[in-house]
Amino acid sequence: MTDASQAGPNAPAFHQAPIRHDWSLAEIEALFALPFNDLLFRAQQVHRAHFDANAVQVSTLLSIKTGACPEDCKYCPQSGHYTTGLDKEKLLEIEKVVAQAKAAQEAGASRFCMGAAWRSPREKDLTVVMEMVRRVKALGLETCMTLGMVGVDQASRLAEAGLDYYNHNLDTSPEYYGEIITTRTYADRLETLANVREAGMKVCSGGILGMGEAPRDRAALLQQLARLDPHPESVPINMLVKVPGTPLEDVEDLDPIEFIRAIAVARILMPASHVRLSAGREQMNESTQALAFLAGANSIFYGDKLLTTGNPQAARDKALFAKLGLHPERRDTCHDDDAQQAALERAVTHPSQQTRSAALAYDATQA
Repeated sequence: MTDASQAGPNAPAFHQAPIRHDWSLAEIEALFALPFNDLLFRAQQVHRAHFDANAVQVSTLLSIKTGACPEDCKYCPQSGHYTTGLDKEKLLEIEKVVAQAKAAQEAGASRFCMGAAWRSPREKDLTVVMEMVRRVKALGLETCMTLGMVGVDQASRLAEAGLDYYNHNLDTSPEYYGEIITTRTYADRLETLANVREAGMKVCSGGILGMGEAPRDRAALLQQLARLDPHPESVPINMLVKVPGTPLEDVEDLDPIEFIRAIAVARILMPASHVRLSAGREQMNESTQALAFLAGANSIFYGDKLLTTGNPQAARDKALFAKLGLHPERRDTCHDDDAQQAALERAVTHPSQQTRSAALAYDATQA
C-alpha cells in the first residue's frame, strides 16, 4: 500500500515489505548479483511503496571549520596527516553561517548541513555550534551537523538546541576499515551513532565506495547500516573523490554500474530511508545520475562545494531535474519539534539500547 503522505497522486500502489534488520551477508550479496534490470526493478518497487518517485530531498552542506583534522582517513583532504594544499580555516562566525543558510534556502534547499573537521567538538566550540543550530532552524530549515565523535552529553545538548540530524558515516565494512582509518575504531563510530539516537536525533550515516574495497566490503557496509534499529533516516552513498596528496589519489576507479548497484541494494535494505547521491556527483554524467535516481536515490547535496570537494552547481542540477521530471521534496521543519521533544523525553526515561548493543557487540569481537 502506498504511503499517501509521500507518494505522488498518480502513483500505483506497491506493497510495503516489512522493515528488516536481520539481512544476512549472503542475502545482500545475492541482491548485488541480480541481473541489473531485475535489481533496479525491485528497487523501484520498494522506492515507490514509500516515496514519491519523482521527489528528491535537497540539502546544502557548508564547511564551518576546515582542515587540520587529527584523524588519518586516507580519503580526506582535511586530514592533518597529508599535504593537499587545502587552506585551513577556523570556525566560521555565526552570522556568516546564517547568511549561507539563507542563500541555500533561497536556492531551494530544505536542509542545511554543517561540517567541522574535528575529532570531537571542544566545549567552547559546542556552545557556538549550538547557537548556529538555533539560528538556522529559526529560518525554517532542517538542520544537520557532522562534528566527529560526540558523547552522550554532547549529543543531548545538540538535540536540545534543535538539531534534527547528525551525520557520522561508517565509511566502509568492518573488515576493510583498518585499511582506511587507524585513529578511531569502527566501534567508536557505532558508539557515536548510539549516542545520537539516544538523544532523540535523526541519524545520517552511510559510506564511501571506490576506495579499493572488494565487492563483499560494499555488501558488508550496507549490512551494518541495515542492522541499525531504526535504520538511519538518511543514508549518503559517496563515490570517492580522489584528491592529490591523499593516499587514495591513485586508487582504481569504481565501475559506475557497481555504484548504481549499491544505491539499489541500499534502497531495498532500508526502504523508508532517504538514500543520498552524495560526494562524487561532479564526476558523474547525467546518465549515471539518472540511473541513481531510478535505483532509488532520493536525496542530493546542492551547491558548488561539498565541504572541500566540487559538486554540480545549482543551475546544472535544476536543468537535470527539469530533464528528468524531478522536483525538490518539500518538508516542514517546525512541525517535527514536538516529536523531537517527545523523543528526547523517551530517551531520558527509556533509552534505546539497540544501536549501543551493536557497538558493544562489535567491540567485543575485536577484543
